[in-house]
Amino acid sequence: MKNSFFILLIITGIQQINAQFTRRDTLQGGLRPERTCFDVQRYDLDIKINPAEKSIVGCNTITFKVVENTTAIQIDLFENMKVDSIIYNNRKLSYIRELDAVFINFPRSLFKNTEEQSLRFYYSGKPIVARRAPWDGGFVFTKDLNGNDWIGVAVQGTGASLWYPVKDSQTDEPDRGASIKVAVPDGLMNVSNGRFLGSENLKNGYTRWDWEVKNPINTYDITINIGDYVHLHDNYKGLDLDYYVLRDHVAKAEKHFEEVKPMMDCFQSKFGEYPFKEDGYKLVETPYLGMEHQSAVAYGNYFMKGYMGADLSGTQLGLLFDYIIIHESGHEWFGNSITSADIADMWIHEGFTMYSEVVYMECQYGYEKAQIYMNGMKRNVDNDQPIIGPYGVNKEGSGDMYYKGALMLNTIRHIINDETKWWKILYDYSVTYRHQIIDTKTVIDFFSKESGINLTPVFNQYLRYTAIPHLEYRITDNKLEYRWLASENDFTMPIDLKINGKKVRIQPTTTWTKSSLKIKKPEEIEVLTQNFYINVN
Repeated sequence: MKNSFFILLIITGIQQINAQFTRRDTLQGGLRPERTCFDVQRYDLDIKINPAEKSIVGCNTITFKVVENTTAIQIDLFENMKVDSIIYNNRKLSYIRELDAVFINFPRSLFKNTEEQSLRFYYSGKPIVARRAPWDGGFVFTKDLNGNDWIGVAVQGTGASLWYPVKDSQTDEPDRGASIKVAVPDGLMNVSNGRFLGSENLKNGYTRWDWEVKNPINTYDITINIGDYVHLHDNYKGLDLDYYVLRDHVAKAEKHFEEVKPMMDCFQSKFGEYPFKEDGYKLVETPYLGMEHQSAVAYGNYFMKGYMGADLSGTQLGLLFDYIIIHESGHEWFGNSITSADIADMWIHEGFTMYSEVVYMECQYGYEKAQIYMNGMKRNVDNDQPIIGPYGVNKEGSGDMYYKGALMLNTIRHIINDETKWWKILYDYSVTYRHQIIDTKTVIDFFSKESGINLTPVFNQYLRYTAIPHLEYRITDNKLEYRWLASENDFTMPIDLKINGKKVRIQPTTTWTKSSLKIKKPEEIEVLTQNFYINVN
């Protein structure tokens, strides 16, 4: 009876969770057989963008391996976009559209482990225009100050299928990269991911710009940037640095983007070699604030320090660097190279990347200032929802994944309490999972194993619950007693105190522990909350 009741509770809970989401959510976020039966090897986009009509027409050739026998696959394209035809072996395929999903039927079974397959998906339409990119997904169609068209796109979270047909799931990246061919009106340039292969005047008022990506790439990272761009090139220690900026901003960019060089020195020393060397590194000026588009980082911070001239930490230290350059470039390691399988685990992208800002601060200005900057971020944490979101429904967790995620990592650094070990773990994590798709359990297991500490309760408390650990302590008969108040069962975590100026480490659990430490009055105790993100009574 107990087991039956427990199962009933689970089923009821799942039904309640599912009731919060629509069929569209599960079609985009779920992993049904029509998705898991094939593994994408390559995308080849060939499209034309008409700025006057705000429209796209073209095709995506999708090359894939069959990993489970099937007669149908799911490709995604927002329902406001038109499917013109789907061609396989020179014949049209039938398909069924359900909201943003396109279920493609093959005339015969496709068998596991046979030769690669490919289909050509022709489409057209007017993609959704973002109201406030990059916070909502869509295109930005605007003009520069000289009246030239200036166009960009950002679709993280919303989905790449907003503008091209794709297997719109973070669980599958094209193993052999992609080509992006974009025709735009003569006089404009398109900049996409990877290496520039050349341009061709199509003799119809349009010029096509061809780009090639060698590495696996997140589908939301594939991008276009259209404008009156000027190309600036540099090479730093064997890494190509390319910048594409509006014509009037060349002088500003040449000076301002010098910050990329010390950033690369710092990040490569702490996280390993730049993960996409074959595709180069680019900053591309965009009509929106920024986005981590792999090897073509979107930059719209107006060549200012801080976050649009402001300091998110409230410490003034955030004005020592350009937030967008550092943060979005940090994503090349965390988010682009190491990718979460489900956007519910987006903290794997954002928590580590926010912490990369602290790492850069430490590289440039030292540990003390980095810790001041990190602690300044506490003011931005809401602690209102768990960082991890629901799985399988294309739903991120709380925005606390940024600041709280970074503060959690800073806490773990001080739990480990060994600087050499900490930096080795962080470096090895980045290198071990380079170009891989992982989940939260993988991260927890790695940090626990490499540190020699069971960090599961710590990760769970910060990621799966709203409240942070709360340390209670009291003095009884001149002896210090302490415990944790926490949501995670059997929560335990070491914490450092100073007692009369002397540093002491204690190991509270969720039950009161009486120590041998002699205390006469509470004023003798200082809890080192600058090293641990906790509440204290």
